[in-house]
Amino acid sequence: MPTEPASGHDLRHHGDAEVRDGGGTLVDLAVNVRADTPPAWLRDRIAASLAGLAAYPDGRAARAAVAARHGLPVERVLLTAGAAEAFVLLARALKVSRPVVVHPQFTEPEAALRDAGHMVDRVLLRESDGFRLDPAAVPEEADLVVVGNPTNPTSVLHPAETLTRLSRPGRTLVVDEAFMDAVPGEREALAGRTDVPGLVVLRSLTKTWGLAGLRIGYVLAAPETVARLERAQPLWPVSTPALAAAEACVSPAALAEAEEAARVVAADRAHLIAGLRDFASHGLRVTGPAEAPFVLVRVPAAADVRERLRALGYATRRGDTFPGLDEEWLRLAVRDRETTEGFLRALGRALGA
Repeated sequence: MPTEPASGHDLRHHGDAEVRDGGGTLVDLAVNVRADTPPAWLRDRIAASLAGLAAYPDGRAARAAVAARHGLPVERVLLTAGAAEAFVLLARALKVSRPVVVHPQFTEPEAALRDAGHMVDRVLLRESDGFRLDPAAVPEEADLVVVGNPTNPTSVLHPAETLTRLSRPGRTLVVDEAFMDAVPGEREALAGRTDVPGLVVLRSLTKTWGLAGLRIGYVLAAPETVARLERAQPLWPVSTPALAAAEACVSPAALAEAEEAARVVAADRAHLIAGLRDFASHGLRVTGPAEAPFVLVRVPAAADVRERLRALGYATRRGDTFPGLDEEWLRLAVRDRETTEGFLRALGRALGA
């Protein structure tokens, strides 16, 4: 697994760019937010919070609810305006000299580190290894390591034991679990662990609950790390509606609903992958085993295929903006079976099948 310094990928390109100019004409397989969300009960909770907009946000109840959900004291929880804010806080507040980002993965952690003036090294996972991590590939002198689990865009779920082997005295280990609630049983999760020195876990509530426009997530870390990050935040960083959403989304009923949604996604993902494998004769390969609400595929002339799919009404996520991938990769969000069947028909046309 090679390491390399930062170089010329568009780290600020994200899936929303694939649909931004498509209006309502494109079926969205580019953005990893669960379709048909937020549910009505959550919209009602958010709407009810609007009556309190004249007061400054008070995050105590939401913070306590998140802490209880993970069995942690509140001092180990920091609410943020989405996981993206957490990456910025980590980059600005922590004093590190050798940050390393494990790629391919969500590019905002590296972008935030670079914007904060850090020189960033990369550990590039290989397709030949199934994009799986060997902890020995991470330089021993790295004092900040960032890895996603399950990883965007590869859909790989790393064993918790593999990730905990990255822990070292003097090292901050950041595990981005933005999609962990889409994994049935949240197996391999590190959220709630207090026995791993230097561990920082990031969670997002925007993916499963369809709250990308509201911006809500949180950090789980040692109290001293939380305090350091909190000092770097502006006053009232999370809005009253987002706080209401956070409290609602960690309730027992919401957790049960998320678990059921994760099982539905797993079944829908299996259906998508089975259909994609029918195009193996056209050179299409699916990275697996996939464990997240998206799959990564390699296909010859992927840029042309993506444009043909767009002309047929389907938006997909280009892969070449992720370090470690090139122009032959596409990421596809998992959707319901009817949407998937339509997409597979369009893919057949785009491939000339």
